[in-house]
Amino acid sequence: MKYDYLQTFITSINTGSFAKAAERLFVTPSAVSRRIQHLEGQYGFPLIDRSGPVLLPTDAGRIVLEKAIKMLELEKELQLDLSELNKKACVFFGCSPAFGAAYLPQIMKVFMLTHTAVTGMTFSFEVPDKVIEGLREGSFQAGVIEHFEDYDLSGFEIMALPDDEVVFVSSPTLNIDEHNVSIDHLITFDIYLRKETCCFTKLLAFNMLNIGRNSHEFARTIVYDDLHLIINSVCEGSGITFVSRSLVENHIQQGILREHRLPRFQHSQHRSLIVKKPIPADPLLKDFIDCILAVF
Repeated sequence: MKYDYLQTFITSINTGSFAKAAERLFVTPSAVSRRIQHLEGQYGFPLIDRSGPVLLPTDAGRIVLEKAIKMLELEKELQLDLSELNKKACVFFGCSPAFGAAYLPQIMKVFMLTHTAVTGMTFSFEVPDKVIEGLREGSFQAGVIEHFEDYDLSGFEIMALPDDEVVFVSSPTLNIDEHNVSIDHLITFDIYLRKETCCFTKLLAFNMLNIGRNSHEFARTIVYDDLHLIINSVCEGSGITFVSRSLVENHIQQGILREHRLPRFQHSQHRSLIVKKPIPADPLLKDFIDCILAVF
């Protein structure tokens, strides 16, 4: 069954003219006429009374018209249901750039081993406020945030992940003692940070105020929005940074970077996987959440 033929028949009756139907359907009047003739040959009855100035359905035409409208409505419902199924095959996930860089490759490796046919995966790297906002608005189905302050997480299912360790790191070429360092020594260096809304930058500001100091006391503050660029600059000995240890763990193990902790500093923050309540009954989303939990 060619549904465009049925649509042509319905449009011809609604407009009362083959010419008007052709204009509305963006085809030629002869194409409209051929489609109607095809339907009449298929059903074995004349469907349209062509004797008057306006096209009218015959008795058989009225029966076909009624069924054709229902068939096209069912076709539209079918397409809508299939498009909804396609939407459900996607995962929309929000997290910090640090989490994305440190853990998403491993999470996706585990996930794709059992979901090789999945093509709809959308990841957005945002600060915690934007991840929470996206979850409330429906832009994300799940998210991971790092936070040391309290957020309003009412209406969310919260799954605690291991805390995020945040440390100062430097290149060995700067000769900063790995175990015995003071804030007075660290502030003599340039510090590379992300924008003020970044959770690491906010945690640094909190810590500095907590010990009666100020983030602006560092020699210079260089703000980059690219974590990889920050880490590369620090590896080259251009300065220090305050960053998630998970991002630079390999650099530390290989001796490319040194980590530094201060006695009165808070060097950890909470990491939470959050999903809006009630958790959608979406097997793909559930599997993705299970992969995140499995990696930890």
